[in-house]
Amino acid sequence: MKIAIIGAGFGGLAAAYDLRKAGHEVTIFEAADYVGGLSAGFKAPHWSWSVERFYHHWFQSDRDMLGLIRELGWQDKVIFPRPKTVVYYNGRFYPLDSPLAALLFPGFTLLDKARFGLVTAYLRYLAPWQPLERYTADAWLRKYYGARLYSILYEPLLVGKFGPHYAEVNMAWFWARLKARTTRLGTFEGGFQAFADAFAAHLQRQGVAVRLNTPVEHIRPNPAGGLTLELPGGGHEDFAACLVTVGPSILARLAPDLPANYLDGLLRLKSMGAVALVLALRHRLSEEGYYWFNLPKSAGFPFLALVEHTNFVSPEHFGGDHIVYCGDYLDPDHEYFRLSHEELLARFLPSLTRFNPNFSPDWVRQSWLFRTPYAQPIPLLNHSRNIPAIRTPLRGLYFASMSQVYPWDRGTNFAVQIARQAARLILSDLAA
Repeated sequence: MKIAIIGAGFGGLAAAYDLRKAGHEVTIFEAADYVGGLSAGFKAPHWSWSVERFYHHWFQSDRDMLGLIRELGWQDKVIFPRPKTVVYYNGRFYPLDSPLAALLFPGFTLLDKARFGLVTAYLRYLAPWQPLERYTADAWLRKYYGARLYSILYEPLLVGKFGPHYAEVNMAWFWARLKARTTRLGTFEGGFQAFADAFAAHLQRQGVAVRLNTPVEHIRPNPAGGLTLELPGGGHEDFAACLVTVGPSILARLAPDLPANYLDGLLRLKSMGAVALVLALRHRLSEEGYYWFNLPKSAGFPFLALVEHTNFVSPEHFGGDHIVYCGDYLDPDHEYFRLSHEELLARFLPSLTRFNPNFSPDWVRQSWLFRTPYAQPIPLLNHSRNIPAIRTPLRGLYFASMSQVYPWDRGTNFAVQIARQAARLILSDLAA
């Protein structure tokens, strides 16, 4: 059977892998000129590794992603350093990424520390997620961790991640963060782009067609059966099935023949966009070697997180450059999506003296700006009722996106998981 996949992110590539192994003729359509989707990277001429456009890493608990890599025989190319994550409190940065760090954190009273340990253990090891989606994270965390802990740790996280929607996010989203994440973080030798390129090349050797710079304009039901993909310039191709791995609003535009209730469900889903300014510095920014800085907007930082990538992997992979991300999740209509590269540099650079008082703008050797309107789904109360089905009502059309991995948070692991689930469903339906 001929099967189309729209989107060459990690999920689309994983689905193509399974469908091709089952003997089907698979074509991947990708509008960009590269594979990797939101996990794609770029590389300056003097770098040996790529840098992701938007900061990424794997957790040791990412069984689907790491399992796929083992199937490909590339597990020896995955590394798991133990970088340092810090939070901002009373004008200073403190580690808070281990039980010992929590005990030493000066912002907690003895009662806070006991509460922190007990409530976190309950969420991580005992609590089911289903009842939690009936409560907002704002209300639940404030009640059970207490107002002090909430204001220091969790309110800045929610506000930074979801902006004006922070009080609407349900508690199952927070549960999933504790349940699925680890302090050791992993990456692929050469960067995520190296993995995506190697995976795409492997698929092509197996007979998968990967068509870059090829956007799909519409997906229509074919009266003779299957689906017709309409391409730019009036071209079209017929397929027995099609899996769409991009965002819900794009699926709604691509497939206007979907029933109204399914289309409405797609368009009701909310998400945050992301902005990432990537800097190549001549000097190390964090002398303490911190990797990830969680930043409260209330403290006047112009972005949510500062990530010094070369405190995670060595700057020797980047020609001695020190790579720093200034990143934020924002509503797609936020001004950061309209400001120029130079205007955002002017907004962001002055704050870097708060991380290193010696910082000067002449440290910046080069910078890159990346933006996407679809980066972080917003899970509202009882969100499980709103998840679009993988098998859409349009016969032969399937949908697998990060808006459907709930209660889990977005990421390459769950993109691979849901895409392979979709592939199994496609195979089952074609065999029926």
